[in-house]
Amino acid sequence: MNEILQYTVQGLAAGSFYALAALGLAVIFGVLGVVNFAHGACYMLGAVVSALLLQNFGLGFWPALVVVPLIMFVFGILLERLLVRFLVALDPLYNFLLTFGLSLVLVDLIKRQYGVSGLPYTRPEILSGQVTVGDVRLPTFQLFVFAFSLVVCVLVWLLLTKTRIGMIVRASTERPELTRALGVDVGRWVTPVFGFGIALAGLAGVLAAPFRAITADMGSNFVIILFAVVVIGGLGSVLGAVVAGFLVGLVEAFGQAYAPTFAQVVIFVVMALVILVKPSGLFGREESR
Repeated sequence: MNEILQYTVQGLAAGSFYALAALGLAVIFGVLGVVNFAHGACYMLGAVVSALLLQNFGLGFWPALVVVPLIMFVFGILLERLLVRFLVALDPLYNFLLTFGLSLVLVDLIKRQYGVSGLPYTRPEILSGQVTVGDVRLPTFQLFVFAFSLVVCVLVWLLLTKTRIGMIVRASTERPELTRALGVDVGRWVTPVFGFGIALAGLAGVLAAPFRAITADMGSNFVIILFAVVVIGGLGSVLGAVVAGFLVGLVEAFGQAYAPTFAQVVIFVVMALVILVKPSGLFGREESR
């Protein structure tokens, strides 16, 4: 029982990174129809920028939770204005190739500048201990990551469901064609939504910085699993992205504990089963015929 609780916390912490990043990816796909393959690189950049802020300016983990997403938001806006917007009207494959190429460029730039050994990052002292629950000692940092990401997901959900701007963005995300038919100018929300999605990926990177090795390649495997998360939850579904993110984190944690050789395979087996039962994903909308 103790092991199950420990693996559950570990899985929820890992799922927090997937949930935050997948939430941003789902919103971007819903509004722009862009499959952003550079999302994993943006997650990596969030971690790298956190480490650089700490090394060069003494800016620790807590300020980085605010500063880095703002930096990544601006980066996302520039990316959409300078590159993505010119290919949105074309076949989605073009933007997929663009973001794939951008991902390779970003990874190579980080490797050239900082090497492949990784950047150091100090975990906040207050989060370095353990919390005792009954007879089980659970890592404080993992509990914090789960709680923090859950709060962020709830706040995003409240923003999308309880405000007029959020309702427009949510409608543009989940039913873009119908939203346009009702006279809403979806185009005006494209740039800030893209920046917001990139900021969420950067925030996931900040949370991962004290938890995982900060290397140029840390986003490569991450983005592959991230696409599995989005497919499981349903393309463009905000709720599906969050639920599937935590679900995949749990599957990954228990897979690594009981079947480490097949830990990654299990995730894609789950994805295949979901597609077989419900091709649109757990919370995706079936296309009308």
